[in-house]
Amino acid sequence: MPVLAITRLHALLFPFTVFLAAFLLFLIEPLFAKLILPRFGGAAAVWAACLVFFQCALLLGYLYADVTSRRLTSQRQAQLHIVLLVLSLLFLPIAPRFLQAQRANGDPATTILLLLTASIGLPFVLLSATSPLAQVWYARASPLREPYHLFALSNLASLLALLSYPLLIEPHIAAHKQATLWSALFVIFVLLCAAVAWLARHGSIPVAATQTEQSETAAVPKLRVKLLWLGLAACSSMLLLSVTNKLLEDVAPVPLLWVLPLALYLMTFALAFSRRIFYWRWLSVRFLAVALGSLGYAIYEPMYTESVQVSVPVFCVGLFLCCWFCHGELALRRPVPRYATAFYLMISLGGALGAIFVGLAAPHLFTAIYELPLALVFTAVLAVAALWPLGWLIRLFWVAAAAAMVFVLVRNVREYDQNTIVRVRSFYGALRVRQFSNWLKEPYRTLYNGKIEHGAQYVNPPASLLPTTYYGPDSGVGLALTRCCADAKRVGAIGLGTGTLAAYGKSSDYFRFYEINPQVVKIAQTSFSYLRDSPARIDIVLGDARLSLQSEAPQQFDVLVVDAFSGDAIPVHLLTREAFALYLRHLKPDGVLAVHTSNTYLNLPPVVQVLATDAGCDAQMITNEDDHRKLIDSSDWVLVTRNRRFLDSIDSTVMTEPISVPPNLRVWTDDFNNLFQILRPVKFKQSSPR
Repeated sequence: MPVLAITRLHALLFPFTVFLAAFLLFLIEPLFAKLILPRFGGAAAVWAACLVFFQCALLLGYLYADVTSRRLTSQRQAQLHIVLLVLSLLFLPIAPRFLQAQRANGDPATTILLLLTASIGLPFVLLSATSPLAQVWYARASPLREPYHLFALSNLASLLALLSYPLLIEPHIAAHKQATLWSALFVIFVLLCAAVAWLARHGSIPVAATQTEQSETAAVPKLRVKLLWLGLAACSSMLLLSVTNKLLEDVAPVPLLWVLPLALYLMTFALAFSRRIFYWRWLSVRFLAVALGSLGYAIYEPMYTESVQVSVPVFCVGLFLCCWFCHGELALRRPVPRYATAFYLMISLGGALGAIFVGLAAPHLFTAIYELPLALVFTAVLAVAALWPLGWLIRLFWVAAAAAMVFVLVRNVREYDQNTIVRVRSFYGALRVRQFSNWLKEPYRTLYNGKIEHGAQYVNPPASLLPTTYYGPDSGVGLALTRCCADAKRVGAIGLGTGTLAAYGKSSDYFRFYEINPQVVKIAQTSFSYLRDSPARIDIVLGDARLSLQSEAPQQFDVLVVDAFSGDAIPVHLLTREAFALYLRHLKPDGVLAVHTSNTYLNLPPVVQVLATDAGCDAQMITNEDDHRKLIDSSDWVLVTRNRRFLDSIDSTVMTEPISVPPNLRVWTDDFNNLFQILRPVKFKQSSPR
């Protein structure tokens, strides 16, 4: 076939194949993460672990493209790629595989990596290899044209996939149908990519012979340049994961907050690597200074970004500007097409290293969450290195900026350590126990997940026997536990915290706590005494509550308490129609479901009201005021029951609140939720936790 004909055919097939590959690559990321999220307690770190896999698989795809392009002839490379494409069809239809291999005491991050490898490993690697391979084949067929616009096209397709998932696909298509649709599109991709590879086998002219004179004489990139490639890519990846973790821990681990930072990250790639580079160093450097200052201040004084309507834009805009600088500097330093695969390999290696540091190493290296301020320090240091040739004034400014970010990091560490007696961290978040004294010099301890209070207790009796924080006698859960029944009661609780609910136990009672984080259990048993002091019989079930309840016979609880929060985030899979059906199966016919709905960012009572109505139950919202002398915090609880007499018996002095349901609020299910409808108004002053 004539070279001109091949070029014309490639001009049609290449963009479409690259576009479809990138679209499927970034569509499967939120899709598959959502499929496995409930299996790991709805933890915010699930997405971070998934991103580690995605970045490492991307690196493997780029490595495959680089090695086969350099070591194999065009014909052998095409044959190998077609064989692998056919083998990838064995992974269809996509679904989480070998979930039964998950162990309650195993490392969830490791389990997630193995699960993703077994379920989507080969298809994901082949999709990620498509863009660099296509650029190599394109350069062979069109030696006088640079192929970097295909990289920009792939990033635009990725951006489209990410934005379409939470806005168009997730709200309207059930999860299992999403997987089926993706599998069908992947079959089309295999056919297209196999056709392109088959045509590429005719590229018998060696790559070196098809390059321009500039490519022939271009020097091999120096080690210093390669290290800068690596650093810039690693920095943007660290920023992506650390900002995403910040948003997920404060709000909720849902696809919308997964894809928004990733979409901005990819948008900067698309801008930087388009045919005309949309990166102006003069402007970007000044924006970078503003972004680092804003993000540093948001960490230094977090009260100004308490509202989700403020925190999400501030952190997302800051992420965009920092990544625009990193990727723009990469684009300015891109080599001639002859070294394109090595360039992309170094970028993907940096992305993988940044993701591994934040997603896997940091929870084991640090006992608190320091990744975001560390990433800001790294960004400022890279700015010094990248802008060093511009003169002493620029050097001095960015050295000062790096020093300012180090100050933010040091203050963050010191503030976190203040009054702290226990500090631990795991896949499920950072926990610390702080000890204070009241105005009477009585010591008390408070458990925090991140910056959110999860229970407190006086150290010495008799005050240590009293329920505190969100679980006081006038709280919704306090009323449920004291008025549910006159005789012995059976109580289930999703979420242990400090074990405060055990303070309501009597010798004839039974309390069964469901807790996913082993570190929470250890802290409740060693740093607090509610579990030891309670006369009730107490059992603790380790693991995700929904999975544990699904495997148990009906427990016949008089009261079932739902209080499983990670930071201020809600595990959405515990507030769905399917979850409520499971709760009611374990409740007695006249039992009470007490749902803790206090939240800084989200108005959760309407969600519970709609779920209760859907299940044929009545719901009543109970609020209580602060009483700092007794360590009582204001709280919102919604009591759900079919026992109308119980709701009517609640004393008129108790603060009950009507639940205003937003129009068109649908019942949340395992396949659907909508956070936009329940956002709380913007607040700029310090508010009480949760």
